[in-house]
Amino acid sequence: MRNAPYDLGIDSGGDAFPVSGPTPRLSWKPPSDAARPVTYEVECTIDGEARPAVTTAEGGHRFAPWPWAALDSGRQVAWRVRALGTNGDDSPWSRWHAFESGLLAADWRARWISPPDSSDPGYGRRPAYVLSTRFEAGAGVRSARLYATALGVYEAYVNGERAGTAELSPGSTSYDRTLYAQAADVTAAVETGENRFAIVLSDGWYRGQVGAFRLPAGWGTVTGARAELHITYEDGARQVVRTDGTWTSEESAITRADLMAGQTTDFRLRPGAGRPVLVDQVEAPAVDWSPAPPVRVVESRPAQSVAQLSDGVWIADFGQNASGWIALGDLGPAGTRTLIDHGEHLGPGGDLTTAHLDSVRPGQAPIPFVQRDEVVSGGDGGTFEPRHTVHGFRYARLHRDGAPLDPASLVMRVVHSDLRRTGTFASGHDDLNRLHEIAEWSFRGNAVDVPTDCPTRERLAWTGDYQVFAPTATRLYDVLGFSRKWLRSVRDDQLPDGRIANFSPDGRRIKHHLDDQFAMMTGSAGWGDAVVAVPWELYESYGDREVLAENWAAMVRWVEWTLTAARTLRHQSRVERSAEPLPHEQYVWDGTFHWGEWTEPKEKAADGTPIDPVKDNPVAWFTADKGEIGTAFLYRSTATLARVARVLDRAEDAARYTVLAERIRDAWRTEFLSADGRTTGDTQAAYVRALSLGLVPGALREAAAARLVELIRAAGTHLGTGFLATGDLLPVLADAGHADVAYELLLQRTAPSWRYMLDRGATTVWEDWEGVDDTGTAHESLNHYSKGAVIRFLHTHTLGLRQTSGSIAWESFEVAPVPHPCVPWARGTHESPQGTIAVEWRTVGDELIVTVDVPPATTARVVFPDGTTVQHLPAGTFSATRRVGKVG
Repeated sequence: MRNAPYDLGIDSGGDAFPVSGPTPRLSWKPPSDAARPVTYEVECTIDGEARPAVTTAEGGHRFAPWPWAALDSGRQVAWRVRALGTNGDDSPWSRWHAFESGLLAADWRARWISPPDSSDPGYGRRPAYVLSTRFEAGAGVRSARLYATALGVYEAYVNGERAGTAELSPGSTSYDRTLYAQAADVTAAVETGENRFAIVLSDGWYRGQVGAFRLPAGWGTVTGARAELHITYEDGARQVVRTDGTWTSEESAITRADLMAGQTTDFRLRPGAGRPVLVDQVEAPAVDWSPAPPVRVVESRPAQSVAQLSDGVWIADFGQNASGWIALGDLGPAGTRTLIDHGEHLGPGGDLTTAHLDSVRPGQAPIPFVQRDEVVSGGDGGTFEPRHTVHGFRYARLHRDGAPLDPASLVMRVVHSDLRRTGTFASGHDDLNRLHEIAEWSFRGNAVDVPTDCPTRERLAWTGDYQVFAPTATRLYDVLGFSRKWLRSVRDDQLPDGRIANFSPDGRRIKHHLDDQFAMMTGSAGWGDAVVAVPWELYESYGDREVLAENWAAMVRWVEWTLTAARTLRHQSRVERSAEPLPHEQYVWDGTFHWGEWTEPKEKAADGTPIDPVKDNPVAWFTADKGEIGTAFLYRSTATLARVARVLDRAEDAARYTVLAERIRDAWRTEFLSADGRTTGDTQAAYVRALSLGLVPGALREAAAARLVELIRAAGTHLGTGFLATGDLLPVLADAGHADVAYELLLQRTAPSWRYMLDRGATTVWEDWEGVDDTGTAHESLNHYSKGAVIRFLHTHTLGLRQTSGSIAWESFEVAPVPHPCVPWARGTHESPQGTIAVEWRTVGDELIVTVDVPPATTARVVFPDGTTVQHLPAGTFSATRRVGKVG
């Protein structure tokens, strides 16, 4: 082998460098010229001292267990790997990969310190505080590592230099059980002599506003910070500066900081006399180290246009709906006050409007949606960067009295988790490329440390949203660590009876308020099932068995709760049908709350006004029979749990859940499927669900698919699916022999459709199919990624790249393009755990030319549209041409 293994990494996050716990797992990609799975030799140094080399099992390049003694705190590790040949044909050594172990929980000695904020103005309006100390450092500093965390959002500074590049640290977690720390190299900031160590602390996710109704987060009432600065000198001496009772607190220039409402900074304010901090006034879990990449400023975008509406009022358009904030360089003379409102849409007069994001409860006044930053100039230059808030916006309305505004000083900072791209797609159809782009942006805008529903109105990590989109996310980015971090919060927030919270982290802490009305709306099919579906998707995509093991107990508790609910509770319609439950009803999950299909296209009143079924008749919506959906997801989760059990070598569990899944499937067929292949609900979503989940017997699948097409045609060749089924709609049609209908829906221009969004200037995917109606009025969120799950079809069918059934980590894949006359070519890549897969096809006349790059230790095949197959493609580049006749 002439080529070395590459892309070395560990299963941990980090800012400038990866930071691990005591036993990180090691992964790498095989040499590009490895003909088959091979064994590997791994060697490492710890603090410069070599450890004995070890040999892995054959093919053991994914998540290899740490082979040496557990690491102590603060160790600096470098490791590399080479593939071992059979006849001494070893590969070259890889490049070295470096990481550090963090300050482990048992070694933290710092105290929790808190600001004495006795004049509390209330949540959403509190200032940020500066907690600080001074210390003496000697000459000859070799290294300085800062370890810090907080209950709140913090920034750390040494002598005025900001530590690291991570934003919104320590991130969003279920703070009662999980808290992550961050590490930064601050060697260059430490000076000989006196130094100042400061932490800016605000409410953040810990005690700020939560959700659409801006309720206070319930994690705690007092914020806190904990930090240690470890200095090592050239002579081996060590010094540690820790948070303790000697620190002082003072209000900062940030006079208001809330992640949702915004930030106010008054640069005229100067530090006052510090007050002693409070010590150990908070309770916090043991510190851990996150598997996820940090949140960062990943892009800076200047305003595309800045229009002056009136004296002192400007509208800035950044051309893209995204998450982040605005950096403002032109602050004006001292005392100049600038207000910055953020939003997604402009009204008819060109002014910013956010009315579509207001929240309404029956019988109560609307809660106006506001994302407002405010800055007062100190007159000495500088830039306003509101790092203690984050907004979802494309447009900003700036108001300033008595001073001009330099448009060039406005920059959008795009802020989200710094995910590594792993998938690309392009085609010969501009609108499909644009659709792919806006769906990507929608996910990016909602990947701010956790997978939220929208970056504006709610900003909650709804379980249903991510279980819908996760199979698409894995085709776009490496979301393993990001998802594992979120799943820990899902487990942390699980209710005592096994139900899964609607969103996690759950700042409302429903598990402690079981009498709350929202608790009664917790445990829905398609939402709680994320605890099973997302780990399984991660296992299939990345081959990480541990993600199944660490979620197993939570999966079981969820599925057992759903099984109990199906057995013991009945929908009123079935009670009226039969006082005693029919035998199959013990497997019909219909007696608890379900959100249902959610956000299907709305029917219209006579005057064309859309009818919202939830608002129009909430009682009818709430009490409707959603047993078809519940039972379908009960089947999927139980069947998936059986597969998980087999992977985890839990044979008895696998056998039990396999039998249960079969009984649930049979019950679904008995209750919801007729002999002619029609479902009782007879909706597009019902057929998509039934076909995609394997609920329809083989003999009836053709009839069920035909009925789905009839419903689509009856709707004028428009889709009628909502939240849960939209992502599977096009694949179901194509796989059932109706690719022409799938493409007609994909390319449909009138509402409801994806191109309707594009034609109205969408730069992210909308929550409502008519998020901007024909009058230009906005409705609901304009950045909701769930319906963007359609772009998985572009990868799996238009491009044709999909993992073979039963394969994990892309050890086996197939390329089966589904061409269309409007799409003359497509190309894409996927960075699999085995290496880079590349696919390109194009039609030239009546010929289809397909080219595939196959990575090592991978099996592949190509399936042409006429059904002919080329099996067992070797590693390397394959190309073939087939006559296909008329495409489409």
